[in-house]
Order: sequence, then structure tokens, then C-alpha cells
Amino acid sequence: MVSPQPAPAQAPSPVDDKNHISHVEANTHDEHLEKGIFVDNIDEFGGHKKTDPREIALVKKLDWFIMPTLWLMYFFNFLDRNAMVNGRLNSLEKDLGIDPKSNQYNTLVSILFVGYLCGQIPSNMILNRVRPSWYMAGFCLAWSVVSLLTYKATSFGSMLACRFLLGITEAPFYPGALYMISMFYTRKESATRMAIFYTGNMAASSFSGLIAAGIFHGLDKKHGLAGWQWMFILQGAISILVAIVAFFVLPDHPLKTRWLTAEERQLAHERIVADTTEGREQTSVWVGLREAVVDWRVWLFCLMDNLHLSANGFKNFLPSVIKTFTKDPNVALALTAPPYAFAAFVSVAVAWNSGRMNERTWHTTWSKLIAIAGFIISCATLNVAARWVGIVLFVGATYGVNNIILSWCAGVVGQTNEKRAVSIAMANTFGNLASVYTPYLWPKSAEPRYTQPMVASAAFSLGVIICAWVMRISLQRKNKKLRESNPDETNFYVY
Repeated sequence: MVSPQPAPAQAPSPVDDKNHISHVEANTHDEHLEKGIFVDNIDEFGGHKKTDPREIALVKKLDWFIMPTLWLMYFFNFLDRNAMVNGRLNSLEKDLGIDPKSNQYNTLVSILFVGYLCGQIPSNMILNRVRPSWYMAGFCLAWSVVSLLTYKATSFGSMLACRFLLGITEAPFYPGALYMISMFYTRKESATRMAIFYTGNMAASSFSGLIAAGIFHGLDKKHGLAGWQWMFILQGAISILVAIVAFFVLPDHPLKTRWLTAEERQLAHERIVADTTEGREQTSVWVGLREAVVDWRVWLFCLMDNLHLSANGFKNFLPSVIKTFTKDPNVALALTAPPYAFAAFVSVAVAWNSGRMNERTWHTTWSKLIAIAGFIISCATLNVAARWVGIVLFVGATYGVNNIILSWCAGVVGQTNEKRAVSIAMANTFGNLASVYTPYLWPKSAEPRYTQPMVASAAFSLGVIICAWVMRISLQRKNKKLRESNPDETNFYVY
């Protein structure tokens, strides 16, 4: 259905107003823009299929500028963070004097997330009041420098300090990137974009082992430096170049992005306003913080993301798990690639279908059920082929949910930009609390089956399913109230 264009002298009817994006500042634009963007195929939640050429062109332009830049930043964000994990298969523990039988390595994994968690909520509150392009690129430069200089660590204590600083400087990026995506993309679009963005993480996880193996083979002991030291130097240096590019390419807020025309800026702003359920005017960052804290749905998303990332605790130990398959560390590093490559495909496919159908609960449920099966298979047998299948299943299915949870959160609790920014940061912060304690669920003594962490991960996955259904029932009731209070309402919460 395509709504008719209203005559210039007439105000649009309520029905017309719900079927096109009206322009609140039409008098400042040309006649073509003044007519609004007309949409059809409106679903039960108010989402629409893009048919207007101007909107299609705008989204393509956003995709070309935003997505490759954020993807590269995330690739190196995770590559820098994961360097120590791969360095363990070189001489990192020996060079730093770490006792393999102690919990010192687990502490090095955990301490990064202490710094990482401290900065996320304040950072997103600031991000809503500054130029995101400069803010996020600046922190990318900061973490790149910290990562590069980590090669100078000579003891457990100095590596501990480097990891803590890396966590602080990396903290603003991920929640900031998700908020940036939610500022420019609708609910039907954002899950897929977040999934594509997150493949940067999975590509880093997939190829970091291969990159590390190449560096260890070619540069270990060159010029008096170990392979793990060269890894920090090279990856940090390339990250610095990415940060410099990001300064010029990342967007700011929709109405202030320099590479959009005046018409495109207005359109970018208004289509997000029209897609927001129960949207309100801009408020202060402190009001946004208060609104997020008192909304119980935000806390349910926090729990959901925490349980999800608790199940994802394998990410720092997958090379160690796969090492039980073979005595060759380079082969173990190479074998980490296929599960993450598969996960990249699955995550985009699940998120794309979730966005296409405007559905969240069943996509989450089926993904987590498959992950549970994978965890059980992996610890139920020592057969290498069966364990390999189990690993591919739980890695792929776990990452399939990753982007749905936070895009769902942004769509449900994003009544104002300020509340949305804080809510995303809260969910990600409480979710990543899992990274502080899950390393201790994967002790070396659990080899080769890793039964305790595998069973715990299956239980965490079941918890995510329960949270998703509680949220679904709540939103169904909320949508019913919205329909009863306003029979003409067409914009509802997606579940």
C-alpha cells in the first residue's frame, strides 16, 4: 500500500500521517523533500520496507561510510585484545615468569574487563554530547598505542598494568558503535548491521591464530624479541593507521554529519524518529540515566546479555580447548579459524532474518538450543570428530544471538537518545561482567573434556531463553495497552 500525497494546502489525515515520514521542517527544504517519504508493506510493529529511492540511496551511503570503518576498528579492537591469548602459545608465560599452574593468566584475562567495564556507561553519556567521530577515533588511537607498547612488559605486574589500561581505552568503542548504528538505522535494519559489525570480532577471532602463527614462525627471536612481542608491535601499529582514517570517515549525529547533504541529514534524523516507539524529545544525560536505571526492562536485558556472554566465555580459551586435539601449537591456532568463520556466516544470517521478520524471541530460542546441544556434545565424548562438530555448533549458535540482544534492547528502551545510549552501555557493561569471572570457569585442570565450563555454558544459554520469553510476554501486554489507548497507533514494540 502506498499512501497518497497530501495536497500542499491540507494537513495529512491520521492515516496518511502514519504511512509516511512527515518533515517537521519542510519549509526549509525543496518541494521534493517536502512531500515526505512514502512507505508500504507496514508490518504489525510499524516497520516498513524501503521503496522510496531517496531513502534507499541514503541507507546505501550510510552503509559505505559507517560499516567498513566500524568493522575495521572492531577487527583491530579485538585483535589487540586477543593478542595475549595467542601469545600464551608462544613464550609469553615463560618470559613474564607466570606459573602455568597458577591463576595468574586467568587474572590477566579478567583484569582487562575491570577497566573495560568501568568506562562504558560514563562514556556513552559523554558520547551523546560530543562529536562521536573524534571521540571514538581518539580512543581507537589510545588503545592502539597501549597495545603496541605492551611488547615492553617484562613481568606479571607490568602485563597486568598494560591489560588494565587496554581495557579502559577500549571501553568506549563497542557500546559507542552500537549506539552509532542505532542513531542511523531503523529497527529492521539495525540487527543486520550490528551482525555485520560483529563479524569484525569473529574475523579477528578466526584469523588471529593464523596471524599469530605466521608471526611466531617468521619473527620469533628476531632482533632479540619474542614472537609475542612482535605481534603486539605489528598489530598495534596497523591499528594506529585505522584510527587516523576513522577521524575523517566516522559520522556524527544525523543532523550534523558532514558527508551528508542537508536533505539527507533531515531524512536520516526523521526516519529514526518515526521508527521509535513512544519516542520523546531530547532530554539531559542525567535524566536519560535515571530513566534507564528505573526501567526494569533495561535490567532484564542486562541479565540476558550477562547470561549470553557467560555462555560465550569460551572465546578466551578456545585455542586451549582445541590444543587438546593436537600437540602442535601452530595446528591448534589454525584450527580456531573454521568455527569463527562459520559463526560469522550464522550471525549475519540469523540477524538478517530477525530483521526481515521483525522477530526476536524465536531466533534467540533456536540459536541457544543449538548452542546447548554443542556444549553437551563437546564434553560428552573424547572423540575428536564429535568434539569438533560440537565446537562448531556452540560457537556458531552463540554468536548468532549476540547482535539480536543489544539491537532488541536499543529498540525497546530507546524512547530518547539519552536513555538509549545509557541502556546500551548498561546492558553491555553488565553483560561483560561475565568476562571477569568466566575465565575461572575454564581452569587448565579441566582438560581435556572441560566438563564444568561446558555444562555451565549450557545452563547460561538456557537462562537466555527464559529471559527472552519473559521479555516477549511483557511486550505483548504493552502493545495491547498501546492499541487500547490509541486505536490509530501503528508503531509497537518488536518481540
